[in-house]
Parts: sequence; C-alpha cells; structure tokens
Amino acid sequence: MKFIADGMLGKLARWLRMLGQDVKYSNHFEDDELVAIAKKERRVLLTRDMELYQRAIAKGLDAFYVEGQTEAARLSELAKRFDIPLEINMARSRCPKCNAKIQPVPKESLVDKVEKNTFVHYDEFWECPNCGSVYWQGAHWSRIRATLEEARKLKESSILAK
Repeated sequence: MKFIADGMLGKLARWLRMLGQDVKYSNHFEDDELVAIAKKERRVLLTRDMELYQRAIAKGLDAFYVEGQTEAARLSELAKRFDIPLEINMARSRCPKCNAKIQPVPKESLVDKVEKNTFVHYDEFWECPNCGSVYWQGAHWSRIRATLEEARKLKESSILAK
C-alpha cells in the first residue's frame, strides 16, 4: 500500500512512515499535483480537505478523508481502514523525514554523528541512507508508545461499537 498525504497531514505522514508505510508528502504540493501523483503512482490520497477528497473520488482514485482530531485518532482510522499494524517494526520503518527505508548501523560508525550522552546511553541505532538522519529509541519512545497504545484502544472501541 502506498499513500500520498496532503499538506495538512505532515505529522500523520511521519507516523505512517515510522510504521513502515510508503508515504509521499510535501506541503508544497498543489491539489492538482496530489491528484496527478496519486493516479500516476497508484497511491491512496489521504486528505483533510473534503473538496479534494470528493474530486479524487470522482476521478476514480482511491482516497481517504481523515477525520480524527488527534494523531492517535487519525492513526486509528487508518489502521482500521487499511489494516495497518499499530506497531513500530524497525526492520520495516521508513525515515520520517524523507520516506527511505532506514537501516541498522553499527554504533561505532556514529561516534561523530550523535551527541556523546546519546552514544553512551544507547546501543541500537538506525540511519537513513538517503538523508543521513540517525535514529535510536530514546526517551521520546515513551510518548510514541503511548500514542500508539491510544490509537489501538480507539481502534478496538470503534470495532466493538459496530
């Protein structure tokens, strides 16, 4: 499954990339570009713009109107609709910044790329082969896990409500 997200869904695009989804995103795409790319690359258009959603559907494109007000609610909607696991698997994760698949890298190769404290306290690192960003499961992972847990609960409660 491949997605393209409109300019209002930058945070959601980053979350989906961490979850291993291929998401094309730029806040510079005009509506016509979004529709053209979705059609050409067979991507599902994700949008919070009802007019754009209706236009895409009228052209026979696969589109999804994102309604949730929080990232957890949005993730829950997408997980339910597209059967996306709400778990981060680092072997499938993509760079939240550029969408390339991240790769594990030896800690020793990052001695000059991460702060000393980070280097001392963490042993597993991943790097983006495209933009060079380096990732590790630091203190921010508690917030990531909490958001994913909230999304799972919302998904479950919406399934049970039907």
